[in-house]
Amino acid sequence: MNPFSSGTRLRDMIRAIRACKTAAEERAVVRKECAAIRAAINENDTDYRHRNLAKLMFIHMLGYPTHFGQMECLKLIASPGFPEKRIGYLGLMLLLDERQEVLMLVTNSLKQDLNHTNQYIVGLALCALGNICSAEMARDLAPEVERLLQFRDPNIRKKAALCSIRILKKVPDLAENFINPATALLREKHHGVLITGVQLCTDLCKISTEALENIRKKCTDGLVRTLKDLANSPYSPEYDIAGITDPFLHIRLLKLLRVLGEGDADASDSMNDILAQVATKTESNKVAGNAILYECVQTIMSIEDNGGLRVLAINILGRFLSNRDNNIRYVALNMLMKAVTADGQAVQRHRATILECVKDSDASIRKRALELVYVLVNDTNVKPLAKELIDYLEVSDQDFRADLTAKICSIVAKFSPEKIWYIDQMLKVLSEAGNFVKDEVWYALIVVITNASELHGYTVRALYRAFQTSAEQETLVRVTVWCIGEYGDMLVHNVGMLDIEDPITVTESDAVDIVEIAINRHASDLTTKAMALVALLKLSSRFPSCSERIREIIVQFKGSFVLELQQRAIEFNAIIAKHQNIRSTLVERMPVLDEAAFIGRRAGSLPGAASTTTVPSVSLPNGVAKPVAPLVDLLDLSSDDAPAPSSSGGDFLQDLLGVDLAPASQQSGAGQASKSGNDVLLDLLSIGSASAPTSSSTVDILSSDSSNKAPVLPLDDLSSVSLSSKASSNAAPMMDLLDGFAPSPPTENNGPVYPSITAFESNSLRLTFNFSKQPGNPQTTVIQATFTNLTSNTYTDFVFQAAVPKFLQLHLDPASSSTLPAAGNGSITQNLKITNSQHGKKSLVMRTRIAYKINGKDTLEEGQVNNFPREL
Repeated sequence: MNPFSSGTRLRDMIRAIRACKTAAEERAVVRKECAAIRAAINENDTDYRHRNLAKLMFIHMLGYPTHFGQMECLKLIASPGFPEKRIGYLGLMLLLDERQEVLMLVTNSLKQDLNHTNQYIVGLALCALGNICSAEMARDLAPEVERLLQFRDPNIRKKAALCSIRILKKVPDLAENFINPATALLREKHHGVLITGVQLCTDLCKISTEALENIRKKCTDGLVRTLKDLANSPYSPEYDIAGITDPFLHIRLLKLLRVLGEGDADASDSMNDILAQVATKTESNKVAGNAILYECVQTIMSIEDNGGLRVLAINILGRFLSNRDNNIRYVALNMLMKAVTADGQAVQRHRATILECVKDSDASIRKRALELVYVLVNDTNVKPLAKELIDYLEVSDQDFRADLTAKICSIVAKFSPEKIWYIDQMLKVLSEAGNFVKDEVWYALIVVITNASELHGYTVRALYRAFQTSAEQETLVRVTVWCIGEYGDMLVHNVGMLDIEDPITVTESDAVDIVEIAINRHASDLTTKAMALVALLKLSSRFPSCSERIREIIVQFKGSFVLELQQRAIEFNAIIAKHQNIRSTLVERMPVLDEAAFIGRRAGSLPGAASTTTVPSVSLPNGVAKPVAPLVDLLDLSSDDAPAPSSSGGDFLQDLLGVDLAPASQQSGAGQASKSGNDVLLDLLSIGSASAPTSSSTVDILSSDSSNKAPVLPLDDLSSVSLSSKASSNAAPMMDLLDGFAPSPPTENNGPVYPSITAFESNSLRLTFNFSKQPGNPQTTVIQATFTNLTSNTYTDFVFQAAVPKFLQLHLDPASSSTLPAAGNGSITQNLKITNSQHGKKSLVMRTRIAYKINGKDTLEEGQVNNFPREL
């Protein structure tokens, strides 16, 4: 006989496939066998049909396509004999699924077999239906399955119950038909039927409220008795596993009781005794016993409140934490996370065990235990828990330090009882794992330090000591450099000594050494070096005797390839060498940062507003006319002395000015704020004013962004300095960056003529500005804005809005019309009056917003005007 003919036995084909040494040989054998099977199918070979289908199932399990044999399954199912039907149904379950259209052809055969007199054929049909039943088949065959739930043979009842579960998942609307037959199964003595009946009732309760109420009312007491009999039953070899009678039935009963007791006090009361019995009498030295205890704990935590039972359940979870099996400890930690909300005090009793799990060798257990410890922390236990975590931080694995550091920082910030404790703990974290600390954490630390004026000296001395041993931690270096720059004189003179610290001797040269080490560290990034340069500038004023040495350190960076460092070095060198008269004012201490606003923004309770920890508040005290309702007045923001602006005001201010006023960790590169570079950003921010000399003259070294781009210096006294690398095209000689610009030349009484500019132009709109000045009032400029429509559509509801920095005062007159004709057939004019309080020092700059409607559709266009004539 041909070894690859359709008559080849299944074992011979398997032997031939296993004898193949390469995948190509295997494919060749399968290909020849499939060809032979196709030939037999075409010849309608009935003698070997069951053998061919058995081969196809093996080939299917190897991963080869067998779709050509699907109809053979149906032919075998239609055969009268049990052996053929058995192979046919097995092939049906393997080769087809509920998405196959051919499956609809088997519905009639299934119905006939469900009504067959041979119970084994009925069992085959139930198995197939329970595995591949579709929604259409479920509706057609549900009555037969419901009838079989009362069949005389327990195996058929068991299979019918499992098939019913599949039907209910496909067609939940049929749930009411199965309520009575399902509840009848709960009285079965046969464990196989009982466990499937319990599962069917559980699914019914989840699908149907009516079924839940019915089963809760009629079956709760019976289920409690069944569980009690099962728990107290003597040894039964048929169902015994590790000394426990049928743990699978135990677990199914507990799950059903959990569903019935949830939200119902009466049902919960009726099951309290049996739950307590199961929880106390089940042995926990075997896997089966632990599985039952876990389900019992879940049931106790889900049903209505019973304090004693919940404490018992949490104590069981506490025992689980001492188990050597990692899986048991992990599920115990998961359950304790849920139990904290129900009874946190009971969970607190196991705090020591949970802390030991944080030090576990298994990474998943460490992470879950750390999350649980974080939830357990409160005002009363924060100090011991923080101490334990920080002590473990010293010996923890590198891959776990990031998560551990983040949790410790969050705990310390949230529950710190006093600022000195907060500072001490944060310094420990920075010393041990400063490279894992996120930017917003050390930002917050500096905010706290600025607000703790009585601890300035203590903090800078503690940082000085920490730097001696942990100079490799980048974040610690940054905070140390910042504090030495601000409070270096306190370090040298031991100002603000506390009883708990020992005095140290630090000279001015020692303080400068720290900053020099930080700036020359190979590992220091751009942000650290930029902060160190600013700290050196401040120390040059605080330590006059070291001024020349500091200048020499700064000069080294005049040739840096990093533009930011080179620019700072050049400007700071000029300040030290030429501008001693303004240096002390320029580098005064930072003002106290708004701690409440910073915390609010970190928590997400405040929007990014004009007031941040690094940039003083920006307000717009100009006389902008209110737009027509319902448009919101985007420029009606709070004044300088008002509290933080409202959420809408802050958002609009950012939008109109194009300045990122979010915390420093969220700022994008400052040099990208506008096309004109950093000088326009400085003018727009307008840090400081004549009414706030302290803040205006302060160098802020916290304004660096999260991408480690070095911060831009908000130097208001030097606001005329152009921080961009482009020099003015019409400036012939090189100008001293700090000498400012000469004031505008005087004009004659009849007023000069200023060139018009195109302030904004897009594909749809052009805005031009014409300028004039009133005689004797050079600070005030009158602008006539002309709007021209460049499209063929008429614009309606036309509204123009503008925003300027606070050194400018803006007044808007009403527009000539609210409708802009199409194709340039007309225009809208509107007069603006701007008063420049820094005339001759700062140029005009403006953000514009134009809103209009095209065929009823809202349109918005925005822009920034930077090309005002310099003499304005």
